[in-house]
Amino acid sequence: MYLDARFLIRNDLRQGNRKAAALLGLRYVAQRARENKLLTYNLFEERAGTPAGDNLCLIFEDRQWTYTEFYHAIQPIANWLLKDLGIEKNEVVALDGGNTPEYLMIMFALEAIGASPALLNCNITGNSLVHSVQLSKSRYLITDEQNRNLVSPSESELKGAGIETVYYDPAFVETLKDTEPLPKERFADLDPMGVGYLLYTSGTTGLPKGVVLPRARPLLLGNGVGGYLRLKPGDRMYTCLPLYHASGLALCTLPCLYTGATVVLGRKFSHAKFWPEVRQSKATHIQYVGELCRYLVNAPPSPLDRDHHVRMAWGNGMRPDVWERFRERFGIECINELYGASDGITTSTNPNRGDFSRNAIAVRGPLWHLLNRDEKRIVIDPDTQEVIRDKNGWAIEAKADEVGEMINRMDPADPDRLTPQYFNNKSATVKRRISDVFRKGDLWFRSGDLMKLDSQGRLYFVDRLGDTFRWHSENVSTNEVSDVVGKFPQVAETNVYGVLVPNADGRAGCAALVPTDDVLLKGKELDLAALATHCLSSLPRYAVPLFLRVTKSLDYTGTHKLQKQKLRSEGIDLEAIKKASSEDQMYWLPAGSQTYVPFAGKDLDELKAGRVRL
Repeated sequence: MYLDARFLIRNDLRQGNRKAAALLGLRYVAQRARENKLLTYNLFEERAGTPAGDNLCLIFEDRQWTYTEFYHAIQPIANWLLKDLGIEKNEVVALDGGNTPEYLMIMFALEAIGASPALLNCNITGNSLVHSVQLSKSRYLITDEQNRNLVSPSESELKGAGIETVYYDPAFVETLKDTEPLPKERFADLDPMGVGYLLYTSGTTGLPKGVVLPRARPLLLGNGVGGYLRLKPGDRMYTCLPLYHASGLALCTLPCLYTGATVVLGRKFSHAKFWPEVRQSKATHIQYVGELCRYLVNAPPSPLDRDHHVRMAWGNGMRPDVWERFRERFGIECINELYGASDGITTSTNPNRGDFSRNAIAVRGPLWHLLNRDEKRIVIDPDTQEVIRDKNGWAIEAKADEVGEMINRMDPADPDRLTPQYFNNKSATVKRRISDVFRKGDLWFRSGDLMKLDSQGRLYFVDRLGDTFRWHSENVSTNEVSDVVGKFPQVAETNVYGVLVPNADGRAGCAALVPTDDVLLKGKELDLAALATHCLSSLPRYAVPLFLRVTKSLDYTGTHKLQKQKLRSEGIDLEAIKKASSEDQMYWLPAGSQTYVPFAGKDLDELKAGRVRL
């Protein structure tokens, strides 16, 4: 028992060898491909009319479907796509919609006729929308009627590019009645490595890029994640994360479908609807992203907080200042934290039930590292984001408790095999690769994520590259500073980033923060002196935010990720800040001060003149 606790033997044996698991998965994919049953649609086809088809497939608001009923709902949609729109085999078709059963039905109907859905972010409009559709090479944009206000301004431009816009809603779908069996040749002899789905990056640093999800991946993800979570018929997982993103689709919907469990679909996140929908559906699992959990713990306590059937919360990005508060308040036994990305290679999981692995994304002992040598952490220059190399030109592997970028080994002879690909953007694909890392000719994939493995084998996510900054020759993690600021009782949520300061090297920390309702709604003053004391006592001086931007709300992506680019660009430019939001207030911590004070134009002038240094 001592050796197991010290060296994590059982933990490592459970995780096993990734390469061996991948080979077994590919063998199963090859078998399903030979049987022409590669698609998720084939699951519905196999179960329809059998006892397995009577299991509950989908719950949405006041409607629900068994697997057999959902199969029969797909058929007329597939015939409409096939006969009326003339969708061809292997054609990519742009699909734009929110979380609804009809969205899922169209997605799987496209799959059923051998086409490939390109899942657009349903919040985009204008140039981003046109770019995303054109990138997919689709002849159609099939879009939810509820998105008309976002799509219609671009219809003429899309039409000029040869793209027809087709709207759908539940009433339209109900009019489709053609249940003729679909031609089997449509899903025969499909390439497992061909485009199954096209997902899109968030576009926070430019226009969205298309990420190819090969046809084999849903099969691997559905069985792999579903098996890991031990989902089975009767289990119900609630998600309100968008289906156009890998989180809602690949980490909830597909695992439920492949294991015969039930998807409980929320239209979108609302803290007022979240727990009522979870309770009403009797969900046994809930899916989260970190900021969603922050909203839930910041909501007023309710006597119904533990009145649910949830055994496990499954997701990614649970922050340390929220983790235990979330577990204790809602009484959830297991917080199953995941790390992964739709355009990444590696994944890790941490089914946390106690103190030891709290806040980690994985636990790894010596045996895990012996079995899995294709993953390393290397030291990075946070300013240039370049790999730091030793005197011989080789990368330096990060030590225990040292932050490093996660990289994964690739096959130099066949670098495109089973590795992330950006659709019609080879340069972006190649940009994620790095060669000659530990020896001449080797090839590795850059995750863009900074990790830290402590001496006890706990792996922690630190930050995205670009979300660290250097101040006074020290590296500062925005996530770690956010965790500290977020623990101050008057702060509801915060977004930390680096800002340029006149006559200073590097970037100083700035925290955009939303006060709690006591401050925003009940007229209490934000205690700036206590906040400064809290930060100064919890962080090294170089990491303490020197600027505060107090605002009523923060900007998020459609997948609840904090937006930093706009805040960074506005920095401490008071005119730009006023133009962006006239109600935002700026404060700063002058050199030697123990409290935050208002930051005014004269203070900025002093910094520009070099009369004040931080």
